[in-house]
Amino acid sequence: MLRKIRLTLAVLFFVGITLLFLDFTGTVHAWLGWMAKIQFLPALLALNAGVVVMLVLLTLVCGRVYCSVICPLGVMQDVFAWLGKKRRKNRYAYSPALSWLRYGVLVVFIVALVAGVGSLVALLAPYSSYGRIAGNLFAPVYGWGNNLLAYLAERADSYAFYGTDVWLKSLPTFLIALLTFVIIGVLAWRNGRTYCNTICPVGTVLGFLARFAWLKPVIDTDKCVDCKLCAKNCKAACIDIADHRIDYSRCVACMDCIGKCRKGAISYRHAPSRILPRRGRENLKPDSQGSSTGGVEGAARRSFLTATALVATTVALKAQEKKVDGGLAVIEDKKIPERKTPIVPPGARSLRHFAQHCTACQLCVSVCPNGVLRPSTDPLRLMQPEMSYERGYCRPECGRCAEVCPTDAIRLTDLAEKSATQIGRAVWVRENCVPLTDGVECGNCARHCPSGAIQMVPSEAGNPASPKIPVVNVERCIGCGACENLCPARPFSAIYVEGNEVHREL
Repeated sequence: MLRKIRLTLAVLFFVGITLLFLDFTGTVHAWLGWMAKIQFLPALLALNAGVVVMLVLLTLVCGRVYCSVICPLGVMQDVFAWLGKKRRKNRYAYSPALSWLRYGVLVVFIVALVAGVGSLVALLAPYSSYGRIAGNLFAPVYGWGNNLLAYLAERADSYAFYGTDVWLKSLPTFLIALLTFVIIGVLAWRNGRTYCNTICPVGTVLGFLARFAWLKPVIDTDKCVDCKLCAKNCKAACIDIADHRIDYSRCVACMDCIGKCRKGAISYRHAPSRILPRRGRENLKPDSQGSSTGGVEGAARRSFLTATALVATTVALKAQEKKVDGGLAVIEDKKIPERKTPIVPPGARSLRHFAQHCTACQLCVSVCPNGVLRPSTDPLRLMQPEMSYERGYCRPECGRCAEVCPTDAIRLTDLAEKSATQIGRAVWVRENCVPLTDGVECGNCARHCPSGAIQMVPSEAGNPASPKIPVVNVERCIGCGACENLCPARPFSAIYVEGNEVHREL
C-alpha cells in the first residue's frame, strides 16, 4: 500500500512539473505553479523559509521522500530503472557508499553557489537539469504535436487549437540537456539511483538528514531468511543483507523492498538508530551477478538514433520556417548584435543578483510568449536566461517570467514596476538605418516605442526635407526591444538595446 501511494504521488508531481515546461498557454501555471516553488534549491535561493523548513521536517520524519516523490529528476530515474527491470529482474546488489565523491561534489557545489558560478550550479542542480531536459527535449515534441492538431483542426474549420513556434533557443543548452538525459538515463537504466547518491548535491544534503529520520524501513532479523530479494530490488543499492543493515543516507524511501519481501521482514516504522545484530550466515555464497554488454550497446544505439532524429527534425523545421517576400526573395533572418552588457528581465535587479539566484531551470524561457528569453552561451552564465529581440520584444503588459520563477531571481510586484524599470537603453547605428541606406521613409522604431522614447528628426540640421532618423531619449527608454525587433534593417537592426548592469528605476 505504501508503495502504491508513493507511486501515485510521484506520477502526479512528475506530470504536473513536466506540464509547467510544456504549457505555452499559461493555464497550467495558474494551478500548478507551486510545484516549482517547493523544489529544494529554488526555495533555498528564494529564501522561502517555510518551504525549506517543511522539506527538512519531511525528511527528518519520513526520510528522503522528496527524492522519490517531489524531485522530477528522481522520478525520471525511476522510470528508466523500471524500463531496465524489463530487461532483467532482481538485478541490483549492495554497494558501499562513495561518500568521498558525493561530499566532494557538495563542497564544489556550495563554493560555486557562493562564488556566483551559475553555470556549474546549473549543471549540478537536479530540478534545473530536469527543467532543461523538459524544455529542450520534451517541449519541442509537445509543440509539434500541438501544431499537428492545429493543422488538422484548421482543415476541419475548427479553431480549438492554434499553432505555436517551435525553435532551437540555444544549441549548447540543447546539447547539454541531451547529454544529461542520456547519461542519467543510462545510469538509472543500469544501476538505479546512482546519480542521486553520488552526484546530486540536494540528495547528499537530504541524505545526511535522512540518517536521523523518525520513520524508515527496518529489517526484522527474526523474520528475514536472507533471500536477498530486498537488496536485489533496491535502486539505491543501500541494503546490506549480510549485516541486515540499511544505509539510510542513500535510501530514497521508495518502498520497493517492502513490496518485494515475502516474509514481511521489512516494515516502515520508527526504530532506534543502531545496527541490528547480524545473524549467522557465514557459509552463504555470494549472489552471482550476470552481465550483458548487449543491453548497453543497444541503449547507446538508441541514444544515437534519438539524437540524430532530433537534429534532423530541427533542421527540417528551420527550413520550413523560411519566409519569402512576395514569393520572390528570401527575407534574411536577423542576427544578434554584439552587446557589451547582456540584458536580463525586469525584476532581476542586476546581473550580479540574477546570476546568484538563477539556477537555469529554463522555466521562464519555456513560458515566454514573445520568444525573448533564451539560454546564454557565455561560459560564466551558461544556460542562464538572457534577452534578445530577434523574434519578439518584451511587452509591458507581460510578466510571465516573474510569475513562474521559483527562486525569485525575477521578481515584480506589479506591471507598473516593470514599465518604470530600465533594463537597457536603445542605441542607434547610423550605418544600418534604412532612410539613409535605401532612401525610404521608415520610422518603425518611433511608431512602436511603448514609452515614447524615440522621435524622428531630419538627418540634416536646418533641412526639414532631409530623410528623418531616430533620436533616443535615454531617460525614457526602458529597453523593451520593440525598436530593435521591428526595425526592417537586415541582418543587423539599425537600433539595438544595450543592457544595464544594474537596472535603473525611472
